[in-house]
Amino acid sequence: MHAYRTHTCAALTSDNVGDTVRLSGWVHRIRDHGGILFIDLRDHYGMTQVLCDPDSAAFSEVEKLRSEWCIRIDGEVKARAPELVNPKLPTGEIEVFVRGVEVLGASKELPLQVFGDQEYPEETRLKYRYLDLRREQMQANMTLRSDVVRSIRQRMWDQNFREYQTPIITASSPEGARDFLVPSRLHPGKFYALPQAPQQFKQLLMVSGFDKYFQIAPCFRDEDPRADRSPTDFYQLDMEMSFVEQQDVFDTIQPVMAGVFEEFGGGRKVDQEWPLISYKDAALWYGTDKPDLRNPIKMQDVSEHFKGSGFAIFAKLLEQEGTEIRAIPAPTGGSRKFCDRMNAFAQKEGLPGMGYIFWRDQGNGMEAAGPLAKNIGPERTEAIREQLGLGVGDAAFFLGGKPEAFERVAGRARVVIGEELGLTETDRFAFAWIVDFPMYEKDDEGRIDFSHNPFSMPQGGMEALQGDPMKVLGYQYDLACNGYELISGAIRNHKPEIMFKAFELAGYGEDEVRKRFGGMVNAFQYGAPPHGGCAAGIDRMVMLLADEANIREVILFPMNQRAEDLMMDAPSEPSNEQLRELRLRVLPPES
Repeated sequence: MHAYRTHTCAALTSDNVGDTVRLSGWVHRIRDHGGILFIDLRDHYGMTQVLCDPDSAAFSEVEKLRSEWCIRIDGEVKARAPELVNPKLPTGEIEVFVRGVEVLGASKELPLQVFGDQEYPEETRLKYRYLDLRREQMQANMTLRSDVVRSIRQRMWDQNFREYQTPIITASSPEGARDFLVPSRLHPGKFYALPQAPQQFKQLLMVSGFDKYFQIAPCFRDEDPRADRSPTDFYQLDMEMSFVEQQDVFDTIQPVMAGVFEEFGGGRKVDQEWPLISYKDAALWYGTDKPDLRNPIKMQDVSEHFKGSGFAIFAKLLEQEGTEIRAIPAPTGGSRKFCDRMNAFAQKEGLPGMGYIFWRDQGNGMEAAGPLAKNIGPERTEAIREQLGLGVGDAAFFLGGKPEAFERVAGRARVVIGEELGLTETDRFAFAWIVDFPMYEKDDEGRIDFSHNPFSMPQGGMEALQGDPMKVLGYQYDLACNGYELISGAIRNHKPEIMFKAFELAGYGEDEVRKRFGGMVNAFQYGAPPHGGCAAGIDRMVMLLADEANIREVILFPMNQRAEDLMMDAPSEPSNEQLRELRLRVLPPES
């Protein structure tokens, strides 16, 4: 007999009745029923009920067992009485009578319980992550993650991609976040960087003639944490293709993503039509470049109805350049109570409030109500209602000013309205490609910088870069799903002269570009093919598939909100010997 087990804790069925078996696992819970001890024995695969009565030679040892002790038992498989069969368990038709037991690993008193659904502080869960991971939901999440990665790999191979590994220690590169720097022992005073993404290497692979590349790539970014983002490292499906246009990338990655969500989505609907929405339209309609299309609400510009109107706040606002008034339709939201609730939401977001109009039935016809309706009059109110396609029992909310000042709040209001009114579907994955991103943006001091990926090809090539930089669009694209960005990518700028000009507009001279990206710039001088690709965030994909709200629920050993590993005590202070070897000195923190 095997030293530890003949079967897993999910393998025994009624076909095994009468067999002598050996199982190993953890004591999930113990129940004492009139002197007979019942133990749910758990391993990675499932659960088996074992029992021991006072007639067993092992009874005195079984009495000593406690939750989460790791044990091995020998016993005989017996059929449960028909009324005691548990249809929820694969092993629910049988139980194992214990004839012998050995403790493989005793457990101290537990800082958190594995059995049950108790909530524990995040600090406790992360410090004792190895216990937290024993819980049923965490086992399911990590198994899901592993299965998703396997499926992605197979789907990429099926499309004639090959997986290649790119370096982990490399040079610093601007990817939109801070680098993690690694000091060099052999070159004192110089530093490597952990890659924010394999961006330059995968482009160099295209120059090298590999045509189709993918990788399940670790990426490292020193970022501020969010619920949907790890503060240190994450994994992505990284891919690149040669001799392609934007649509070719879409046609390649869409069946991979759709297939994964269909396979692991638990029966939820997966949209097959993925609309292309310009960045400009996404900002107008949804207030974000990551729209949740399960929510049918589309915001609209209604500025023309308030110009010169009796509502002085909006009328005067529109006299200023670059301002507009946007409406958020709220079908079925036509009650003063709901309008007041949304007004309170706006105030919590730091705004004075939101104007609103709601339409109600007065017996002899429809009436527009609310402060705005009184100020702008029935003709303008009716024009707004018709533009928004609203009717009795509906409402609309209004925000005004420069779009960059209120757009995000408007987007959040749209989400809240959709959820509170039950308009947002919950059993669906809704995808959309966001395209036509502006290449550049201005910071608070008016300086021009890249707004997205600096290595993207500008639409129109060199000619587009001769005009106003703020009007230049890039061949850049994101895939949004249910309010999250899942993919970001671009058709790359593979021509050195266009690259130098693009960086020049962002304040980088040719010498600096050659210094920072010399490897790629030099490579592009030797017959670089047109190429493009994208990267899909695996952690975020699994988070959606697992129906979790926090990305840490699908990462084995995540950091906390302060980018600390409480289990391994990282980051930690280096020893003086390490600092001397690296020729480094640590400054005391600023008081």
